[in-house]
Amino acid sequence: MTNNLDVKVLTGLWGNLRLSDGLDRIEANMRQSHFWLKRATAVVGIVLLSGLQAFGAAAKGIKRPKPGETAEVLVQYATQPTEEQHRRVTDRNGRVRAAFENIPVGHYDVTPEALADLEANPNVVSIGPNSALQSLIDRVTCSANYWPLNSYLMSLGLGKGAGVGVAILDSGISSANPNFNLWHTSNTRIVYSQSFVGGDTNDEFGHGTHVAGVAVGTDNVTTELPSSTRGFGGVAPDANIINLKVLNSSGIGTDASVIAGIDAAISLKSKYNIRVINLSLGRPITQSYTTDPLNQAVESAWKAGIVVVVAAGNDGRDNSLATGGYGTITAPGNDPYVITVGASNDNGDYNRANDVMTTYSSKGPTAIDHIVKPDLVAPGNLVVSEQSTGSALVTTYPTNQIPTNNYNPAGSSAYSPYFFTLSGTSMATPVVSGAAAMLISQNSALTPDQVKAKLMRTAWRGFPYTMTIPVTTPTAFTYTVNADIFTIGAGQVDIWAAYNDTTMPSGSAMSPSVSLNTKTGAVQLNGIGATNVIWGSGSSYATNVIWGSNVSGMNVIWGSNVIWGSNVIWGSNVIWGSNVIWGSTSPWALSTPGAELLTIAINGDN
Repeated sequence: MTNNLDVKVLTGLWGNLRLSDGLDRIEANMRQSHFWLKRATAVVGIVLLSGLQAFGAAAKGIKRPKPGETAEVLVQYATQPTEEQHRRVTDRNGRVRAAFENIPVGHYDVTPEALADLEANPNVVSIGPNSALQSLIDRVTCSANYWPLNSYLMSLGLGKGAGVGVAILDSGISSANPNFNLWHTSNTRIVYSQSFVGGDTNDEFGHGTHVAGVAVGTDNVTTELPSSTRGFGGVAPDANIINLKVLNSSGIGTDASVIAGIDAAISLKSKYNIRVINLSLGRPITQSYTTDPLNQAVESAWKAGIVVVVAAGNDGRDNSLATGGYGTITAPGNDPYVITVGASNDNGDYNRANDVMTTYSSKGPTAIDHIVKPDLVAPGNLVVSEQSTGSALVTTYPTNQIPTNNYNPAGSSAYSPYFFTLSGTSMATPVVSGAAAMLISQNSALTPDQVKAKLMRTAWRGFPYTMTIPVTTPTAFTYTVNADIFTIGAGQVDIWAAYNDTTMPSGSAMSPSVSLNTKTGAVQLNGIGATNVIWGSGSSYATNVIWGSNVSGMNVIWGSNVIWGSNVIWGSNVIWGSNVIWGSTSPWALSTPGAELLTIAINGDN
């Protein structure tokens, strides 16, 4: 079935497949480095290092700071450093750049006094430079910690997506951007390209290039600059890229074009080892996932052994039906098989503790089937990623380019031709796609269900339950967002924790459905069997991992006094009624106009 809403991204109309919900705001803050998302002003929480070496207790390989100066260092501890260990640095006028939760490493700017104290600390194993990290990476507070990567991850048997094919189904990819080449070469990592909307496979719109950069970009630009202070790379920079163009030069596609792209990915799976499909796009739900061809396409890919990662949508601000933005997940993110991703906001720093949800990330449950979505969230606000020079988004919004001296102090204030800032669940989605590729490169035997289970089981759930978020663009508003199951899913993706998850779940990881108990006003999980690896009674996750001791099989998730009372957010005939929310007479275009969606994509939550 085809959605007949005729809409255009740049003119304010929306229809068919909107990019991850309307231009998917793509978390613009800086993101990623050689091996990761960049984080200069936001992103997720991983830090890759391209050459962590073991040093003695005495600092080696760094320029020792003089009085009044600091030096950036990575410190390896014998045991996990405590807050007191980090405080010893700050008490001596140093700065904690990142405190890793899962590995015994500290990332600091140290004064001479702080360095001397570290060298005298019996718990310190080594002190080394981080110049490569600074030029190769930026951070991503991906709900995870910050990790010194590359050789360190390699020593743990962790890959950067090597050998894994990631299919980007989007508006094409700019092959002219050098960040899709092999490391320090002119050989492209785009191993296959095909257009399903006519024309060539380049990116005239500018969305697919940005998405691909988040998932699999390689930083071949800033690492060539001796004075560079930051870098921009993707989560899985060694993965192979399959460019399947399913959206046209206006960012619009159809069910048919997307289904054709998915079909091609399945056909090409063996040849290019395609194990991940990224779908940063969506459209209103018009029928049950069990009968929707688009849903059936993603399920076919999943059953063929391909992890399908889909954007949740950008309609979390839509209160046109008095639902507080609930019930706005788009298709095919409504399918219980796939991993559906919402967008969080890391507030542009390295501290995961102050991460919040974005105001615009779509919320569940899904229309008609009432599936629990999203499954995960990831940083998606103000993301800096690869630019498709001359594309519609870049020429229409040139100020979303970043100045060259933003990453190269020796450069000018002229806009860089390589990087661009966007926001939305479109950008959060490839964070998870890259994470999936890395897990599969670590263990090629993982099934899609196991990948989904690992990512959900290890997700970070530290959001405050109630988040009051001010937004200044285009006009000032304050939104209240709750960290409930329909907003954050299992939590924010934590790649480091997923890597260290040694469990091998078996069974189904399908997202469950929910229903409203009209007598008690409470929401219940439905149809959970012992074979469900995420939610089932046979999983330790069901009773005390995801949602605490209040969840067990069919038991109520939240009582009516928390949030789901029938008189609190919506009436029984809106979200829970049998009628289709987004039918042919849907107020979608009017309630969430293209102008607002573009504002979200370009400005994010400011």
